[in-house]
Amino acid sequence: MKVCVIGTGYVGLVAGACFAESGNKVLCVDINEAKVQGLNDGIIPIYEPGLKELVLRNTAEGRLGFTTDLASAVKTSLLLFIAVGTPPGEDGSADLNHVLAVAREIGRSMETFKIVVNKSTVPVGTADKVRHAISEELSLRKVDIEFDVVSNPEFLKEGAAIDDFMKPDRIVVGVDNVRTAEIMKELYAPFTRKVDRMIVMDVRSAEMTKYAANAMLATKISFINQIANLCELLGADVASVREGIGSDSRIGYDFLFPGVGYGGSCFPKDVKALVKTAEDSGYDFLLLKSVEEANERQKLILPQKILAHFGNGAGSRPLEGKHFAVWGLSFKPRTDDMREAPSIVIIESLLEAGAEVSVHDPVALKEACRHFGDRVAYGSNEYEILSAADALVIVTEWNEYRNPDFERISSLMNKPVIFDGRNLYNPRRMKQMGFEYHAIGRNGSVFSTEKG
Repeated sequence: MKVCVIGTGYVGLVAGACFAESGNKVLCVDINEAKVQGLNDGIIPIYEPGLKELVLRNTAEGRLGFTTDLASAVKTSLLLFIAVGTPPGEDGSADLNHVLAVAREIGRSMETFKIVVNKSTVPVGTADKVRHAISEELSLRKVDIEFDVVSNPEFLKEGAAIDDFMKPDRIVVGVDNVRTAEIMKELYAPFTRKVDRMIVMDVRSAEMTKYAANAMLATKISFINQIANLCELLGADVASVREGIGSDSRIGYDFLFPGVGYGGSCFPKDVKALVKTAEDSGYDFLLLKSVEEANERQKLILPQKILAHFGNGAGSRPLEGKHFAVWGLSFKPRTDDMREAPSIVIIESLLEAGAEVSVHDPVALKEACRHFGDRVAYGSNEYEILSAADALVIVTEWNEYRNPDFERISSLMNKPVIFDGRNLYNPRRMKQMGFEYHAIGRNGSVFSTEKG
């Protein structure tokens, strides 16, 4: 099939590369000329395991191309995937300006039947707005060309996006007619050969499904973080509690990892957007409001622990003269994405309190430099930033940090103090090795577990 993917951000680039890998002829369109030129030269603008190899192979074999010419791409493609950004507005609502601008350009350019697919995460009712925008442009041209609008939300995890696309848990497709549903099934057939995982529904339900999924996962994260905070106050161990509740098949272990809160491009934005959608519909979504508030508070847990331990009470700079080494900057492992990352809140809090901060991340240092500039020091490996540090602060659970050389850590630091925002280590073992170890919701019980 001939496919056009509009937008070469995270979703668009992954979708385009994976569609090409399954034999389709794919054109990815972006208005950023430098970005398109870079992609044509083999320069991948985002870090995602396996993506570079996929793009280079399919570009070399002629199935994948990049252009700024949307009009030509629309004319030559049957399926038009809109995968542009929908950033949150000041009121939390999703900004649809880019989506609707693309829809209008499609209406100005199309000459034959097209299937327009919303791949961007958009509020319920967006397909109607896209349909209206295209129809308006067709009316201005005084032409009557048939088209369908489909909702096909993505469910990609950063760091595992290629596997998620090629081996999906489910493919949600919202359509208005059987013919378009059959074309979508044909497009996705290579990804569902063993088990048919396509779920076909009406368009509005498909739009809602994406928001509901992310809201549910965000809720689980905020829930276990609240339980961890309560465990700490009551002397319970959240690792044991997690095993106790996660073993219930109705609950499960996934997304029940206590820590410093969620971040990234999806959960924060989608929770805000769903809350705003509810408000616009006259519904007060109390649960999701609490999820969001709990998450923002959770990002301050480590700074509060650090201030309680080191703070000298000296006015507005209680951590002046202290040096902290921070491991992990991206909002999760296996990505360089720092959007809404807890590390930003944590580091800004330390800097505001007068501390010196050194940072390390396996892939996100360039992104961090854009945010922090020369206000922090950057390390090319995790150990060099530990020299004369008063404490190590762990924010992101990269595999590189899971089994470090603790003797080396202890020898480099002023004192062996760790504030662990991801509960990577066993508190009892850390105490035995001479570390002062501050985790979230852990009591170091002899029965505490590390399973799941």
